[in-house]
Amino acid sequence: MAARATLSPGSSPPMSSSLAGINDGVSVTLSPDAVPFSPLASGDREDMGSVAGQFSHYASKLRSLRAGDPASLKTQLNLLFDQLISENYSPNHNIRPEEVCALLIHVTRLVPLSQEHLVVKLCQLTHHLLNQLQVIVDEQTLDVCVCYVVRALAVCSLWTHSEVLQALSTLIYGNGPRCNRHLIELLGDGGVLRLYSDPSQPDMELRRAALTCMANLCLGQASLEDPYRSVCFRVFLQTLQSPKPPDAEELLYCTVIQGAVKGLQSSLCGGKWRFGGQEELGALLAVLKRLMFQGCPGVCVEWPSVLYPAPLPQYETCSTPKPPEPPQNPPTQTSGNKKKKSRGRGRKGGGEDEEREAEPRLQRGGRGGEAWSKTSVLPSPGVPSLYPLWKRSSSDSEFSDPEGAAHSKLRLFHGRVRQGVLLCLLAVVKAVEKRTLYGYWSSFIPDAPIGGPPPLTLLTVVLKDPSPKVRACALQVVSALLDGSRQFLGVAEDLAPARTSYTPFSFSLATAVRELHRSLSLALLAEASAHTLTQIIKCLAHLVCNAPYNRLRPGLLSPLWRQIQPYLRHRDVNVRVSVLTLYGALVSTQAPLSEVQLLLTHTSQETGLSWRQREGFSSPHTPPSHKYHNSHTPRGSHTPGEEEPGVPWLLQLCVSLVTQPKDDQSDSEGPGGGGATALEPSPVRLEALQVLAHLVRGYFPLCQACLCELGQVSARCLRETDPSIQLHGAKLLEELGTGIIQQYRPDNSQSESCRVPISQVVQFWVDVLSGPLNGALQSHQHPTLQTSACDTLSSILPQAFTQLPEKSQVLCVTVLLGLTYSDNSLVKAAAVRALGVYILFPCLREDVMFVADTANAILTALDDRSPNVRSKAAWSLGNLTDTLIGCVGEVFQEELSDMLVLQMLQSATKAAFDKDRVKSNAVRALGNLLHFLSVSQLTRPGFQRPLEEAVSALVTTVQSEATMKVRWNACYALGNAFRNPALPLDSASWSGDAFSALCCVVTSCQNFKVRIKSAAALSVPACRHCYGDAERFGDVWRSLAAALEHSEETQDFLEYRYCSSLRHTLTHTLTHLLRLSQSQDMPALGMSLDGRSQRDQVQESLTGSDGRSGLGVSNRIRWEVPERSGLGVSNRIRWEVPERSGPRVTNWIRWEIRSRSL
Repeated sequence: MAARATLSPGSSPPMSSSLAGINDGVSVTLSPDAVPFSPLASGDREDMGSVAGQFSHYASKLRSLRAGDPASLKTQLNLLFDQLISENYSPNHNIRPEEVCALLIHVTRLVPLSQEHLVVKLCQLTHHLLNQLQVIVDEQTLDVCVCYVVRALAVCSLWTHSEVLQALSTLIYGNGPRCNRHLIELLGDGGVLRLYSDPSQPDMELRRAALTCMANLCLGQASLEDPYRSVCFRVFLQTLQSPKPPDAEELLYCTVIQGAVKGLQSSLCGGKWRFGGQEELGALLAVLKRLMFQGCPGVCVEWPSVLYPAPLPQYETCSTPKPPEPPQNPPTQTSGNKKKKSRGRGRKGGGEDEEREAEPRLQRGGRGGEAWSKTSVLPSPGVPSLYPLWKRSSSDSEFSDPEGAAHSKLRLFHGRVRQGVLLCLLAVVKAVEKRTLYGYWSSFIPDAPIGGPPPLTLLTVVLKDPSPKVRACALQVVSALLDGSRQFLGVAEDLAPARTSYTPFSFSLATAVRELHRSLSLALLAEASAHTLTQIIKCLAHLVCNAPYNRLRPGLLSPLWRQIQPYLRHRDVNVRVSVLTLYGALVSTQAPLSEVQLLLTHTSQETGLSWRQREGFSSPHTPPSHKYHNSHTPRGSHTPGEEEPGVPWLLQLCVSLVTQPKDDQSDSEGPGGGGATALEPSPVRLEALQVLAHLVRGYFPLCQACLCELGQVSARCLRETDPSIQLHGAKLLEELGTGIIQQYRPDNSQSESCRVPISQVVQFWVDVLSGPLNGALQSHQHPTLQTSACDTLSSILPQAFTQLPEKSQVLCVTVLLGLTYSDNSLVKAAAVRALGVYILFPCLREDVMFVADTANAILTALDDRSPNVRSKAAWSLGNLTDTLIGCVGEVFQEELSDMLVLQMLQSATKAAFDKDRVKSNAVRALGNLLHFLSVSQLTRPGFQRPLEEAVSALVTTVQSEATMKVRWNACYALGNAFRNPALPLDSASWSGDAFSALCCVVTSCQNFKVRIKSAAALSVPACRHCYGDAERFGDVWRSLAAALEHSEETQDFLEYRYCSSLRHTLTHTLTHLLRLSQSQDMPALGMSLDGRSQRDQVQESLTGSDGRSGLGVSNRIRWEVPERSGLGVSNRIRWEVPERSGPRVTNWIRWEIRSRSL
């Protein structure tokens, strides 16, 4: 393979017929198709002083060249190429891509392959033009130029191949799907790129160039076909796994690694990627983990070739490194000076790259908790150290200037390798399924150190790497691992005492969460780069959002809460925004948490609020936000420097960030420059509004004292011109309304005295409805704002809506009815949903006109082309029909138009065949409507066919393969329809299909909740004749008995939790059928009880160990089975039912079932 990898000038790889016609090195007569020279007219002459004019001038000269003296042609081409290459182009110059493509096609016909210097210059020109002008060549240019460079690789000398490959990589950049006809020559067996990228290729520069070409081929969403992508992936992985050749330069080897890593990243980002098994993924993760520490001195670890989902402990064991030789010259300068100098640079640049190598992580504050974090200059033997060799001595004379520059360049290249590897690992995390990655967490996320040297993980890079960009990339990977891991981390728990015999998995996860907190807190203390600091805080926010703090010992959030407070005054806007994001995560995770509640009410003189108060928190333009008092919530007076007792300081801080001017007028990031009334930058204000919304949602009892003040903040935001501020102001209003509704729910255990008084709620909404919310509802140019405003109207407390002034009620209803005809689907969906909420209000559901108007609007929305609109309309129709069967009387039923009821029935039937999210509520509405129909309506001919179609739709849905929620609702709807005594269940043609569908589901459905609801539906008919003849009654009984017999058989372990509820419902239904059974039903019941196993199963379910069935009364059922006596068997059922009230009376019911002889 080594012989094939190094191509000699005389050798040529296999080529296709697409290379025919390319000149092969002899003197060639130029094509007569070349564009003839024609001088520009004076009116069309370009300005020669511009770059575009220079390009057009030289390009015209190239196009004017004709066949002539080869020496003269060579000279002219040399001069023109040099002049074109010397120009500094930019994408903003007025140079059309068509001109560049035409020029490249023409010059490939001018330069013979025998003139290798011209070939090199042509390749340099191709790279220069396409790279600086950012031109993606068209398909014709791509074909011509790729054929030319492939032929050059086969014909020209080896010294030219590096430039030729560079031109090829530029040509195919972003053109991977168009290179199909060249893939065999490039990536096939013996292809050019396969040969040059082979690990046995001795020329490292050619390997790097070939890998770059392959990476550019894989770039883009619609890149190579899977076979060729797999070839590239294996080449990249093989390159990373191969050791560095002993005679290769370290810098060139770093560039090769960068090319392979970039190619892997392109392959993974180019669409869905399927790894060739667990071994391939484990091998990739292993090599990426090794390269995460590329160039880090003191890391001498026996790295595994493959990582497995449960890595063994020896995979992370560090071998004993050779002790480093002591420096010849002892240090003459203290390390404190270096610290001071490095910190100064850190403050100045904030986000500088690897050239500003920060001081080693070992000497930064807060690292003392690590076993590696020794303050001595030299590490102790046996302990790996990331302390850079070039920083172990403070002597300035240890290296000469050239040596120092070489070491700095090597550090720079190593840092770029580590950065690229971490970005590739980030692509792996995003491409692989979360569940698959959970097995590899222990290789990248450590748990608490128990002893010995700590493992090498991502947090090691975060704490120890000298490059801020590398640390930021490692933090991005950790954030990606944490994002969406709530279900995995939800298993973590350490509330129970620690076990000494073994360590449960839940405890290991809990220790991993604690180690993440500890390590990220140390990184937060030591970080000087603003960009990396932002990533640390974002990573903490991801951790807080996914960790189950209600299952962990308290004490994790309090130190973090106090640690991030000083960063609220950081000069960098991104840092301040990320801090607010973290506070939002803290107040929204598993709210309400007692630890967070204490932190919110805790008064501290060093909070961000007190800082703003000390530096002019109050402003003459707006009332100070810490003065929370009004006529509805009287408060005692206090000085401006005091905090309001009972009001969360975080709420006051966020209000001040939204409404008050900036405290630091030298901060130049915000809008308005340095004006006296300049507010905080928009990102800070938006994040503060989001924190307020999270705070109100999770801790409304702490915020309710400031209800009217928060309403004023929202009104102020709605009056601004920034749509984003307006949107978040409307969302804050919605959260306030939702918090009030939560307090007044019947299941809320909060005492009435702790709730917001109704009078205050009414006044709050009166102020809101008379404020700028009306403008947001009519803001047609901002549909998202209109949508949020509709959601705000739907969050009005029903008890408060009744007491609103009539004009306010009319305003809400009129606006919502009008917006249901909006052209924007989001606005229409929100308006229809809000009407579905209003239809449940006691003061509106008895208004026939409102019900009719709402029904017409909903029916119109059900025909909308947007699935979202139809889904909201079906939900609202379900709510509307709930009110029809809930609280309306006969007068209302008579006033409601029969035609409107018929239209609702037909629309709901049509929606029952829509998508599942529409169907689930459509079948609910069908059940309600079938329950609502009166005798007079059922006897009308116009209702007969719609009635049959409605029941048929429910039966089809019950028996369909739809989602379980849809089938559950369909079973509930059939049971709801059975409650209508006017329906002819005994004689209708569709009733048999309805009972058969329910019987089928109760015995065969895999989902126990659907079986429970179908069994409940079968118990709804109150009269015996509703079940039809004896044969149908017997079918229902046998189905229920069979379902009871197999009630513990399931393939899904999660269904077992519903087993008891299923048996209870089946028992209730069987008992109901026993009560209704008549003499003609006895033979069918007796035949079903002949089998001893089934009889025993029914008896065991109907009679508990204490003689109770769980139905609220004590039912004791005895089965008396005499011995066989000649002609038959006499099965006597004796049922003892004590009455619920009065003296204990025993009712004896006895059936004697004669069955035929056995």
